[in-house]
Amino acid sequence: MATWEDVRRLALALPETSEKASYGQTMAWQVKDKTFAWERPLRKSDLEALGDAAPTGPILGARVPDEGAKEALIADDPEVYFTTPHFDGYPAILVQLDHIDLEELEEVLVEGWLCKAPKKLAASYRAAG
Repeated sequence: MATWEDVRRLALALPETSEKASYGQTMAWQVKDKTFAWERPLRKSDLEALGDAAPTGPILGARVPDEGAKEALIADDPEVYFTTPHFDGYPAILVQLDHIDLEELEEVLVEGWLCKAPKKLAASYRAAG
């Protein structure tokens, strides 16, 4: 399915997006210095909370418009989307990168980008699309 190179390519194709190292060795993608997607390896507390259901592959974190959108994604496709207690009350979703197809990955990245992009830039992107 999707790879980090796919994330990089799709994210950097969005207007005024940059890539930077975050928390040392992981990568993050930003629009105007606001992060909309990031590498999110599972931490010890995540593994404890998820137990046997903890995924083992690469994990992408991405902004979503609100908690309702997060819950809908998880309900729609729990093989791809999940969350941990760390993200309770925060509009972000965790994505099993090796379970998502490229079209859906692009949708997740665009949605995250739209959440963080300045209003004029987002409106210009929507108008062009």
